[in-house]
Amino acid sequence: MNDEKQVLASRPISLSQLEAFQAVAQAGSFTRAAGMLGKSQPALSRLLAALSKTVGVKLFERDGNQVTPTPEAKLLLTEAGRVLQSAAGFEQMARDVSERRAGRLRIACLPGFATVHLPRLLSRFLKHRPNIEVTLEPDRPENILHWLVSGKCDIGLTADFPGHPAVDATRVPIRTVCILPQGHPAADKAEVVPTDLRADRFIHTRSDDPFYVEVMAAFEQCGVQPVGVVETRQFGTACRLVAEGVGVSIVSQLDAAEFAWTGLVARPFFPNVTHNLDVLRSRLSPSSMIAVEFEDLFISSLEPYRTNQNRR
Repeated sequence: MNDEKQVLASRPISLSQLEAFQAVAQAGSFTRAAGMLGKSQPALSRLLAALSKTVGVKLFERDGNQVTPTPEAKLLLTEAGRVLQSAAGFEQMARDVSERRAGRLRIACLPGFATVHLPRLLSRFLKHRPNIEVTLEPDRPENILHWLVSGKCDIGLTADFPGHPAVDATRVPIRTVCILPQGHPAADKAEVVPTDLRADRFIHTRSDDPFYVEVMAAFEQCGVQPVGVVETRQFGTACRLVAEGVGVSIVSQLDAAEFAWTGLVARPFFPNVTHNLDVLRSRLSPSSMIAVEFEDLFISSLEPYRTNQNRR
């Protein structure tokens, strides 16, 4: 007898059995329940007979055409409802995930991106994806690499990435411009050259930045040495300082466009200097569909500012 009970207890309970159980209890009739579920009455009876054998209790009492749950069945109905509700939630979540309406997106980026460009882009991306969880982590380039390789983020957004064996990178070369305060003597020129900035305080990125090295090389090529400097890590800060009349700077056209509202003047700069943005993903784990979709959106959003250099 004990062996028989063990065999019965080991039989799996299906969601179809629980749906039939709940429907009959709610309808009070096998016929009405069969209609609700779109099943034949014999098929419904077989599902309930199998469920009754598995749980080892009688589920319904008959009174003519009406059926009522037994006291034992009433105890089971509450749990059956929880299971069915959970299964329905799982099915909805699975649909959301497959259609990229749910999931998790973790982005590590240069600090400037956290306040420039990304907020608006994320707003577009999340508009029809209410169940996506997003983490935006601004950090230094070396820490962005650590976040990515250690699996703590899905996408890294950095600049002048030197390469790493565990990382794939897509480079997006961005045009740069010279930004000037209103009323600057070179503001009316079609193109600014270093000699136009000979008397200006120069606002630049940190001195160990490859972009800074290229900009300084352009100045040296023209025999110009800035009379004063202000160092900052972010193009956005440089834009605000220029707008306040602190000096002049060379920044990405993307950042200049973001801060056009401050009244600064942006002009092409010669010799040309490119700002190299890099979108990073780990080779150690596959990217989620959400991450791939956002990466594509981010790269396409940079197209208006991309130089004519070949992509890599």
